[in-house]
Amino acid sequence: MQKKVCIAFLGNALHDSRIVNLTNSLKNDDCNVSVISFDWFISNRAYYDDTYKIYKLEKTRFSFFFYFQFALILLKELIKGKADIYFAEDLYTLPFVAIIGKIKKAKVYYNSRELYAFLGGLRNRPILQSLVKLIEKYFIRKVDLVLTTGEMDSHFLEKFYGINNTLVIRNIPLLQYPERVIDFRAKYNLSSNSMILLYQGVLLEGRGIPLVLKAIQQLPETALVLIGDGEQRKNFERMTTELNLKNRVFFVGAIHQNELINYTAGGDIGLSIIENISVSYYHALPNKLFEYIMAGLPVLTSDLPQMKRIVETYQVGEAINISDPGNLVRSLKKWIDNPDLLREYKNNCPVAAKELNWQEEYNRVRTKLLGID
Repeated sequence: MQKKVCIAFLGNALHDSRIVNLTNSLKNDDCNVSVISFDWFISNRAYYDDTYKIYKLEKTRFSFFFYFQFALILLKELIKGKADIYFAEDLYTLPFVAIIGKIKKAKVYYNSRELYAFLGGLRNRPILQSLVKLIEKYFIRKVDLVLTTGEMDSHFLEKFYGINNTLVIRNIPLLQYPERVIDFRAKYNLSSNSMILLYQGVLLEGRGIPLVLKAIQQLPETALVLIGDGEQRKNFERMTTELNLKNRVFFVGAIHQNELINYTAGGDIGLSIIENISVSYYHALPNKLFEYIMAGLPVLTSDLPQMKRIVETYQVGEAINISDPGNLVRSLKKWIDNPDLLREYKNNCPVAAKELNWQEEYNRVRTKLLGID
């Protein structure tokens, strides 16, 4: 019998590779999938197709009104629908999905894509952090399965909340190859021997971007391309101007998932310089790391344990200690001066990508997700 699946997410699901990949894989397994998601940048009030509903939320000065809009729409959609399996794709949707899913006697899965109670942005907000912990502690025990993005997250949540029902599904892209590589040198009038550093992802505090900007100030043969958007973009643009780097630092903005690999492949080195400012960041194993490898980019990461393990196991780059900012400059300088080393890392990327891809990851967990014996 065809299973009905409902996925809820506070964000634009079409811009989220984890949801898009999961949705397509479930549909390939003959599931009827509906996705409820939200955006505050789209021009229309809503977007609909056979699978996705994306509602526009109005940003206001007061967070309460934003979340009230979100809760009202989500509850309405959850109440009028019926599914066999409900996915809460973040902490924000978890309470609503858990309540309605259980009322409808369905399976409820919680995708803990972050350690939400330990995000970097909460480290100086103890009251809000305590509230998040209380909400998550209550509802995480109501779900049938907790999905995480890495083994360390699973172990942490199981110990912290006293649960034993986690399942690791890493944030890994589809096995695919660029159809056309975006030529950033031509696009931005860069010299042929410039080294293009590439960052993709949300522009947030703790992602190492100020460290990278200060490093390339000392390396005139480098340029930085940032793909993505976020709350810190204006601050990073201002810092770029202050450091006199506007001719070598370029903000591309968000790129649709279908096109992303073509842009990623236009870089020479993929950066994942995540700062150890919280438990969540310490456990980092971001999608961008695997997207760089898929696009054939050697990666330079901070030496956080889960990223370091991938980089060293597959020999696709280096993990460095960023507590000394000079390490970033020295590593980049070494790669610039030693193209054979960079080429070796690059040649290892396609081999790694054959194991580190969504198809392999989904096949590993599909029987658990769908309840197949």
